[in-house]
Amino acid sequence: MFGSMSTHVTTTELGVPIPGPTATLIHDEWYPALRTDVLRARTMTKTMLMDIPMIIGRKETGEVFAMRDSCPHRGIPLSAGWFDGTQVRCRYHGWDFEPCSGQCTHIPSLTSYDKLEATKIYATAYPCLEKDGHAWVYVPSPGVGRVVEASRLKPVPELAKFGPRYRAAHLTADMPLNVDHGIIGLMDPAHGPFVHQAWWWRTQSSIREKTKKFEPIPEGFRMSAHAPSGNSAPYKLLGVYGHPVETTSDFVVPNRRTEQIRCGEKWFSSLTTVTPVTSSSCRIDVIAAWNVFYRVPFVMPIAKFFGRQFVEQDVRTMVQQSEGLQHNPSLMLIDDADKPAKWYFALKQARLDGTGKHPMDGPVELHWRS
Repeated sequence: MFGSMSTHVTTTELGVPIPGPTATLIHDEWYPALRTDVLRARTMTKTMLMDIPMIIGRKETGEVFAMRDSCPHRGIPLSAGWFDGTQVRCRYHGWDFEPCSGQCTHIPSLTSYDKLEATKIYATAYPCLEKDGHAWVYVPSPGVGRVVEASRLKPVPELAKFGPRYRAAHLTADMPLNVDHGIIGLMDPAHGPFVHQAWWWRTQSSIREKTKKFEPIPEGFRMSAHAPSGNSAPYKLLGVYGHPVETTSDFVVPNRRTEQIRCGEKWFSSLTTVTPVTSSSCRIDVIAAWNVFYRVPFVMPIAKFFGRQFVEQDVRTMVQQSEGLQHNPSLMLIDDADKPAKWYFALKQARLDGTGKHPMDGPVELHWRS
């Protein structure tokens, strides 16, 4: 199961494989490559995405672009060359490329005796769009032609917003685990009182039984609208508005979790992605927007501080987990707390197989303690 993962997969007592060091990656999808606030004029930024070395930049026209960090002539990284805001120039032989299309526009060594047309040569370029402060890159399946038809492209994921006035923030962290472990860690409902022990979140003494309803959605599942946990301090704060608090969260393959919290006209929205950097490492990105406590002084630095603490606790745990996974131990998934992880693996396999089969026949009620 999961193709190239076969040498690293152990089978659990419940028949659900859990990947070892590497994971099969899902192509034909948009992934956030990096934050666009790091892009500087006339410079290229190196990154890794889906085991592909890339350069990301912004043209003088404002367009963002993504290219494979390799010249098609001799393979030298294009990041070793120059970008003047319009063209990417290879450091080895001075070949010029238009970065959005990858088309070669000039080869300095050609003479009037040469019949080669430079414009028929292309470096690898990927569809790239800016949304919510990220450069999103569409990574097609290997072997797909140079041009990805617009009709094949899905809409770029976007953070939901419920009004024109809001504050926003983002967090990012690298994790030394494959994307599958990153994702099932993201959706794990039982780790909160242990990983996120804090007076402002939860403690082990606050553990109580939870009952949540889930329903299938296209290529994913939804935790149906419900009142949030009463043993989490941040949710309790929303009670000052005097309205019932309701939260909904979705997970959609390949890697996106969204959450919306509504309290009358007040709202909080987040989009969390776990992006494969390589087949054995990933990165978590959180984008959030809200209008709660809009006029409270210092709310932005306070929110960023606690958000950063929260993510760092997850990262610290996953670094520790990666140490254990190096030895390829036997692993397991249990019911009901691990049921979302089982759904994820089934949805991923359906995408890889092209069957579109959904693991859920209808609404499901799950129970766990956290």
